[in-house]
Amino acid sequence: MLDFHRADLARLAARDRLRGLAPQRGRDFASNDYLGLASHSRLAAAIANAVAEGVPIGSGGSRLLRGNHPEHEALEAEAATFFGAEASLYFSSGYTANATLLATLPQRGDLIVHDALVHASMHEGMKLSRAQSVAAAHNDPAAFEDAIRAWRTQGGKGTAWIAVESLYSMDGDTAPLADLMALAERHDAMLIVDEAHATGVFGDRGQGLATPGERVVTLHTCGKALGCEGALVAGPAIVRDYLINRGRGFIFSTAPSPLMARGVREALRILADEPERRIALHERIALAGERLAKQGALANGTPIMPLILHDNGRTMRAGEALQTRGFDIRGIRPPTVPVGAARLRLSITLNVEEADILALDQALNEVLA
Repeated sequence: MLDFHRADLARLAARDRLRGLAPQRGRDFASNDYLGLASHSRLAAAIANAVAEGVPIGSGGSRLLRGNHPEHEALEAEAATFFGAEASLYFSSGYTANATLLATLPQRGDLIVHDALVHASMHEGMKLSRAQSVAAAHNDPAAFEDAIRAWRTQGGKGTAWIAVESLYSMDGDTAPLADLMALAERHDAMLIVDEAHATGVFGDRGQGLATPGERVVTLHTCGKALGCEGALVAGPAIVRDYLINRGRGFIFSTAPSPLMARGVREALRILADEPERRIALHERIALAGERLAKQGALANGTPIMPLILHDNGRTMRAGEALQTRGFDIRGIRPPTVPVGAARLRLSITLNVEEADILALDQALNEVLA
């Protein structure tokens, strides 16, 4: 029994691609807790107060049954205002939200043009979608426009949907959102923007990089810079209504914990109340960019700085060597990144100090030598 699975794991091991779970250890250069909110005292207090008030731990069912709690609706109202959208909808995870968006909104006869490097969750949604999908070269607006024009030339009459990330989780670069928005206007298209790694980090309040509008649907995960769990979809009110009625990933999922909804509400308030956190983060990003670029890391002015080592084995050995020196850094291999693009993903957060960045610079110099 399970002979295929054993053989498949053996093949992964032979290619230095076998994965396993490892505990947190050392200084945090691996997480997406960019603003250090996961351990913020205000979040802990908000959850404790909610428990004291009788807010339940579990929702008890899907939102369409008995699982809809006032905390969910309060969060969604506050999030819509925070992100400048007509409405928002709270999901249990970013993966589920992305997959549900792409599986539900584009219809048969529509076209999804997605950036070649979008997250696996978007690909999951496209597999379930009735719409045709096609990849466009990474961050190339002309490639997106060519795809839409070719589809129209071939008789495409539906709606074009442009699907991108605002900040790419493996390369750390940002999408040309202004150009893509102009493209959506020219072609009467819709723009879906995964803001997972930009939420909390960019924008004058930490609202992300996308500009709200009637053509824009954004996804904001709550488990990264917000320090909590779940994801918020923000956009036109009709998008919320349609997902409630047709989004299977929403309809048939147990609702997120009402306690976590309270935590996300507090996280949004912290973003508004403590802009100094974003300022401090960008100061650390600038320092890391200056120092770690000399070691070969790609610095784009974002918290994500990949150090591409190409070879799977070398990448994993380097990660292990850094961990023994007290730095929590993980190697990333295919299929998460393209073959030949294995890398150390260096993540800059407020969980490390400037001295930790300087120490990492020295450790990288030793390990890579």
